[in-house]
Amino acid sequence: MESKKSTLEHSYSSPQPSSGPHRENGASHPNSSIFIIIIVVTSFILLIVVSLIILLLRRLNSSTKKTRGNTDCDGENSIKSPSDNFTCPRPPNCNSSPDAKGGCLHAPNPSTPSSRSRRTVLRGVQVFTYRELEAATEQFSERNVIGNGGCGVVYKGVLSDGTVAAIKVPHREGKRGERAFRIEVDLLCRLNCPYLVELLGYCADQNHRLLIFEYMPNGTLHAHLHPSPSPRDAHVQSMPLDWGTRLRIALDCARALEFLHEHVVPSVIHRDFKCSSILLDQNFCAKVSDFRLAKTGSDKINGQISTQVLGTTGYLAPEYASTGKLTTKSDVYSYGVVLLELLTGRLPVDNKRGPGEHPLVSWALPRLTNKEKVVEMVDPALNGQYSMKELIQVAAIAAVCVQEEADYRPLMTDVVQSLIPLVKNYSASSSNSLRFQSIPGSLSS
Repeated sequence: MESKKSTLEHSYSSPQPSSGPHRENGASHPNSSIFIIIIVVTSFILLIVVSLIILLLRRLNSSTKKTRGNTDCDGENSIKSPSDNFTCPRPPNCNSSPDAKGGCLHAPNPSTPSSRSRRTVLRGVQVFTYRELEAATEQFSERNVIGNGGCGVVYKGVLSDGTVAAIKVPHREGKRGERAFRIEVDLLCRLNCPYLVELLGYCADQNHRLLIFEYMPNGTLHAHLHPSPSPRDAHVQSMPLDWGTRLRIALDCARALEFLHEHVVPSVIHRDFKCSSILLDQNFCAKVSDFRLAKTGSDKINGQISTQVLGTTGYLAPEYASTGKLTTKSDVYSYGVVLLELLTGRLPVDNKRGPGEHPLVSWALPRLTNKEKVVEMVDPALNGQYSMKELIQVAAIAAVCVQEEADYRPLMTDVVQSLIPLVKNYSASSSNSLRFQSIPGSLSS
């Protein structure tokens, strides 16, 4: 009995030694599984991260290529200003030949028959060959000269499609002339405003640099305010400008500068605003031209930049002339000088005048706030045909524009808002006067 019991106990206790290793193996399996799961999850996360990085790099590369493609092929990279009238094309590569394909100046080769009918167009701006412009101006005949000044010679020409144009041949000034050409083409390709002379095209054929503008048949404002036998205005029959025309010219010019200063980002400073850079169309509507000295304004609060002093004596703002500090208020001063010319008919600097009357601003400024003296300084060519109220208001605008301290000068938006009611009132009074004068004629007939 005891032997059976011991045998039975032995049979129950004998498996126990083998159960120890079985439990140890069972405890190690969960640890291995957790380790494997961690490796798998980590690998999966790394795979996702790498995939996202690759995707982002591809998208970035694709957008970069797209931007470059648009700039190279279309010639423009549209960066809209708040007015939606300012676009930023790629500036022309003036160092390349006209047949270069890498930039904007890839005008067709005139010797290739298949390319004669093609025209490279950059946002409405055409690229011309020198031969085409020779044909348009009759080999740049002297009888077609309509302007000859410090910036170059301007010819009247007829393009192949019948468009009458003004073709400007800038004076060669080495690197400075090349830079001025690039600036003018670049800016006028980008600016779209009815108060700026339209650039129809340009030529960068070999060493030739020419600009093609819309034709303004009544020439410069200078030719009408200061008529002289100067050859640059020989094609224009100067005539006295009446008061209403002068008001409209003042408003058109103010709108042009308002656009450049306040509707373009970053702002553009003309830097050489004067009567000879204001052109008149067949209806004596004014447009601003000559952007060879223009500068892009600063993004700083005061918008001030330092630059070489360039421009025309008599139109330069005092702070710019003395320190080279340039802001949009420098253009406001120049505009005030033009406004004084419209009021008085005098030159900005006239050495033929008596002592104390040589500089227009210093002579006029003390008189602009005196009603009797303002009347005395009015251009005799007006023959007294003006509104006294409007005269006083225009004199007040000119006075604030030519203040010696730049901070005291107004924004061009304020000038525009001040001139609009004057032009409207004059137009309304003129139409009423004509309507009243037409009544007796109709009755007598």
